[in-house]
Amino acid sequence: MRQKTLRYAILTVLAGLSIAANPAQAQTWPDKPITFVVPFAAGGGTDAFARPLAAQLDSQLGKRVLIENRAGAGGTVGASAASKAAPDGYTFFMGAAHHAIAPSLYPNLDYDIEKDFVAVALIARPPQVIVVNPDKVAAKTLAEFIAFNKANPGQLNYGSAGAGTTHHLAGELFKILTKTNLQHVPYRGAGPAMQDLIAGHVPVVFDGMGSSAAPIRAGQLRALAVAAPKRVAAFPDLPTAKEAGLPDYEVATWYGLFAPKNTPPAIVERMIKELQQAMQVAAIKEAWERNGSDVPDVTGPAFATMVSAEVVRWRKVVKEANVKLD
Repeated sequence: MRQKTLRYAILTVLAGLSIAANPAQAQTWPDKPITFVVPFAAGGGTDAFARPLAAQLDSQLGKRVLIENRAGAGGTVGASAASKAAPDGYTFFMGAAHHAIAPSLYPNLDYDIEKDFVAVALIARPPQVIVVNPDKVAAKTLAEFIAFNKANPGQLNYGSAGAGTTHHLAGELFKILTKTNLQHVPYRGAGPAMQDLIAGHVPVVFDGMGSSAAPIRAGQLRALAVAAPKRVAAFPDLPTAKEAGLPDYEVATWYGLFAPKNTPPAIVERMIKELQQAMQVAAIKEAWERNGSDVPDVTGPAFATMVSAEVVRWRKVVKEANVKLD
């Protein structure tokens, strides 16, 4: 009995020391480079937000914030790797809406987005946009595009950032609502999909505004409609899907920062404060607006609640659309 009492006393003291050490740990953090695991190939929507943010945090923290692209399986390869990283505050994961979809499509995931990560902060939430290669698709409006697909079922392919991503489900939802048939071609991220779209190897992508904004401005792509309830400030002439005749077509993606579970709470809180400061920098605000996103302020438990709600929401969509992995 005395041994149990002594053991409990020692554990209590150690727990107290651990809690007391957390603030000091956060004050000295970081003392080496930090890695953001981005689970898609370079050049995609996740990169469009992760890289400017990492550069800003470089400046604030005085330590490098490195981007590690780990693509594959709709973003689940990178998520798996990040979930197993040491919870020491030096590895973070740039997750996305795709990771709220994955549990409904990948039955054998070796990680749980809700249980194996600490939700740190929502970073951006740009809407989806329907973009086509102007040399491969003659349609200049959404109505013309729908009419072509109805008259030519199965003739067009659409690219996505990978099976099970919002790009994929946006395409499947479009097919359901318009009663059309397009063939899905998954890529290892939005970046490769965009490259093939611009090159004309795939004619259409249901993309996030983050990776489509620049080629739309450059005239390399034609945007037909934005899948949002209102027009995007960066593209005021681009109609919403509702305005273009498809009222129920609304799809947005989001990007958020996560830490491996058991990352010290004080370090998570410090990162939240650094992110809040970074997101108020004029250059970041301007970049977000260019990419069609607002600057959200959803952190910690509020972000975790949002992620859980998204898992439930997308599970319903996957079931109703009968989406299967290619």
